[in-house]
Amino acid sequence: MAVGVLALQGSFNEHIAALRRLGVKGVEIRKPEQLQNVTSLIIPGGESTTMAKLAEFHNLFPALREFVKMGKPVWGTCAGLIFLADKAIGQKAGGQELIGGLDCTVHRNFFGSQIQSFEAELSVPELVAKEGGPETFRGVFIRAPAILEVGPEVEVLADYPDPSKKLLDSNSAVESQKEDTGSEKKVIVAVKQGKLLATAFHPELTADNRWHSYFLKMVDEVGGEASSSICTVGGVDLSFDEKPRNDLPVFL
Repeated sequence: MAVGVLALQGSFNEHIAALRRLGVKGVEIRKPEQLQNVTSLIIPGGESTTMAKLAEFHNLFPALREFVKMGKPVWGTCAGLIFLADKAIGQKAGGQELIGGLDCTVHRNFFGSQIQSFEAELSVPELVAKEGGPETFRGVFIRAPAILEVGPEVEVLADYPDPSKKLLDSNSAVESQKEDTGSEKKVIVAVKQGKLLATAFHPELTADNRWHSYFLKMVDEVGGEASSSICTVGGVDLSFDEKPRNDLPVFL
């Protein structure tokens, strides 16, 4: 079995490398008919407007929407999250097509421009419960979106403090503290809805494979015995490796 990786633009090679580390083959997807050869799909990070134009050029949107509607596992990272959202704001003039299926509203480039990219330790209790390892995951945010609202069937897997909170002047900040006794406004950066997974950050740009392992187990749950080989190709154990690893280089 193989996992499809949309390979129009962005960090698809890094996702394929992460899958390879887990003993799973990643298949580059550029044309609608290629989706027939895979039972799951990763939509990588990249420049969402450019990816959308290329997807339109290759007439991929109808096939991608059908893929999602069929309940096949799909994971979107960064730009991939924008693609999967039912509603996106903060888009460039003219907007862009979306695949949809994920009941949420996402804000494109919520955390700012390229020079405002950052890394942060995220609390990920669901990931730790399923994959073990450290209590946090180091999220790489590059011109990252954020989820502002989710529907009732969406499970929040990670959130992060809203940076716009820092823009309050000192007087309003004092009033806010009085009203809100220390609670901190946050935005959502990772969710799951059925067989859809979405992260605003880039797990493929680190050596921590837990999000990829988490997604592969979602794939395995759908396919049952037919796809169980996805987790055992090459005899690789998908459980978290406790041995220390050096992070991979991050290219902004």
